[in-house]
Amino acid sequence: MTASAYTASCNGCSGFTSTGINLKANPHMKVVAVDPSVIPLGTKLWVEGYGNAVAGDTGGSIRGHRVDLHFPTKSAAYQFGRKQVKVKIID
Repeated sequence: MTASAYTASCNGCSGFTSTGINLKANPHMKVVAVDPSVIPLGTKLWVEGYGNAVAGDTGGSIRGHRVDLHFPTKSAAYQFGRKQVKVKIID
């Protein structure tokens, strides 16, 4: 899948995912934004180069076989960038 990165540490970001996870209160939580028609929300995942995570968010441009990985800081998100990764459903 194609993976990009995002952070809740930005001006104007609420910090809450579409499933209600507060990423500002839990900045190191591994949360993945997914297309729920491909990966249901709440699914536990393993993402290459990211580790174990939960499908806990959606995104306006996350459609099909794309994921968006949450990082605690803007610099960490920029450092990850965009790349092809393997994603496995573990639950």
